Amino acid sequence: MAAKRGATFRRRELGKELQKLRENKGLTQQEVSRKLNFSHTKLARVENGENDLPRVSDLENLMDLYDPDMPKGDRETLLQLHRDSLSDEPWTPYKAFMPSKMPTYRGLEQDATVMRAFQPNFAFGLLQTESYATALYRIAKPVDETTTEYIEQNVRLRLERKELITRSENPLELRVIMDETAVKRMVGGPEVMREQYDEIVQLGKLDNVTIQILTHDVVTYRSESNFAILDFSEALDPIVQVDMPNTISVTDAHREVQRNLRRFDAMRDSALPPASTAGFLYQLAREWN
Repeated sequence: MAAKRGATFRRRELGKELQKLRENKGLTQQEVSRKLNFSHTKLARVENGENDLPRVSDLENLMDLYDPDMPKGDRETLLQLHRDSLSDEPWTPYKAFMPSKMPTYRGLEQDATVMRAFQPNFAFGLLQTESYATALYRIAKPVDETTTEYIEQNVRLRLERKELITRSENPLELRVIMDETAVKRMVGGPEVMREQYDEIVQLGKLDNVTIQILTHDVVTYRSESNFAILDFSEALDPIVQVDMPNTISVTDAHREVQRNLRRFDAMRDSALPPASTAGFLYQLAREWN
């Protein structure tokens, strides 16, 4: 039985299919916009999977323009993708508390099969404990002028996201590299740090999780920014996500994906082997004492 996919995954699938149909017809987005009185900006966002098509009539008009003789089965496939793309997702209640483009990434994240990630500054998000995540948000509260509700909702979302790697059915395969700074930087106090180290060690024992530390004493390439690359088993091309001030970037551009894969591979080959992660963290824990 085919895996049930989330609305964001289906929305992106639909967008890619519509883009193929438009290009096969030899039309630009601007030409479609003029023919259907349809904003080309909206069409671009639909094709990228960032926006849905709330009205089925919009989809039907696009299908009629692109392929008036489309087989009934193909037409029904697109209509079903459209219906699936409009359903709510588990993270929908948190949408108001997410930075720009995070909802798209969160929706795709839940249907990814493999994640490769690098974090230079803090413990990687999917590995964080509740105490560590709460401390991070509280530190930033007076600077970012956030609310207590904002902190609570984001911490809850972060903990729910951890289910991606702990769920019993089709867990996400996580391969993460953290710079030594990320695990040495004091967040919340020694007790919070020791608890965080224990959490990383325990999660690292999962068959689907690989955690490496890129130590300071290695002369190697180091990315200045964090990033995550998501792979999908079917239908969609890989994407790469990079954090930016007050937003994130999400793209499936082949050049960007390949560039970040090279970055990941270079750091992976220079980082401590996964079997050394626990010993490194426990040594840090002893230093906190």
